[in-house]
Parts: sequence; structure tokens; C-alpha cells
Amino acid sequence: MGHHTFDPDGAKRLEDDSRYAYLSVDELLALFEPDPADVVADLGSGTGFYTRSIAPHVRRIVAADLQPAMHAAFAEFGIPENVDRVTAGAGRLPIRTDRLDAVYSTMTYHEFSGSNALAELARVLAPGGRLAIADWSAKGAGQRGPPVAQRFDAGTVVDQLRGAGFRIERAADRRETLVVAARLPATSRQS
Repeated sequence: MGHHTFDPDGAKRLEDDSRYAYLSVDELLALFEPDPADVVADLGSGTGFYTRSIAPHVRRIVAADLQPAMHAAFAEFGIPENVDRVTAGAGRLPIRTDRLDAVYSTMTYHEFSGSNALAELARVLAPGGRLAIADWSAKGAGQRGPPVAQRFDAGTVVDQLRGAGFRIERAADRRETLVVAARLPATSRQS
């Protein structure tokens, strides 16, 4: 299931404001409640559609995308000064351990989910770090986004995150999408 990437030839479609019908900026912010001093990562940042909206609310964003062509499209639309682009997949992030206050993913979890990626997210997040996932739901009609067969439902995402050590704070399947807010335990790592 999943693990495909978005075709960069369709990158301009990612800038369509109709995406807000499935996830507003306010809702995304509420999923991980950033502080102005936070360093966060956007997994599958694509053209930077949500990254540009989150940038004013945090100190720094690491915009991670597997495809250099997506970073090139991001540059076309403008890169905020507090955004660093990195070409990397979620399973191997060039970020120090415990470095991030939060990670968010908008409509890309189905592209990277798996135990390696979730272990990597747990590694780069500081103790107590927050994770926000918004993606297309397997319970949706499939009118937009990837085929339903390539999606997860919120319950499956919750099980995967719990298996990786995250505590779930909120999870819901909606009309076409799902949202999950999770957090790592605040205790320090065992050596």
C-alpha cells in the first residue's frame, strides 16, 4: 500500500487554493500548536503550499522532499527566509537526533509510512515533540488524491504511530481525509 510519489509534472496543481477544503492552515496549526521558537519539519513539502503558510508561526522549517523537481517548483513560488530545503525521504532525514520540536505532513503520509520512517521521525523529534498528519483517508470516496487502495484510515495510522512510541492526542477520519495529532513521551531517551 502507498509508497508512491507525486508526479512533479503536476506540481502547479499543488498550489490550488481548493486544497483548503480538505485541510485549512488553521486546522494544520491546531494539530501541532507551534511556538514561535520552534524548529519544525514539513515532510513531503512539495511546492511549499503549506510550508509558506506555516513559516510565519515558527523559527525554522526544514522542508523535506524526495524529489529535486519539487524543490525547483517550490523556488518558483517563493521560499521564506526561515525555510531550509532538503532532498530526503522520511526514512533518512539529514537532521540531528532530538533536533525538531514538531513534524507535520500534509497529504503525504501514504507516500512514506512504514516502520523505518516512523523510527526516523521519533529519532529527529525532541522528547515531547509533536507530530501532525493530515492525509487522504481510505474511508474517503476517492474524488481527489490518490486511489483509495493507496490510502490508510485513521485507525491504521494510529496503530502505526503507537507502534513507533507516539502517544495519540487526536485522530479522525473525515469526509475525504484523516487527521492525527501525536506526541512523543516527554521523558529523555534511554542510552
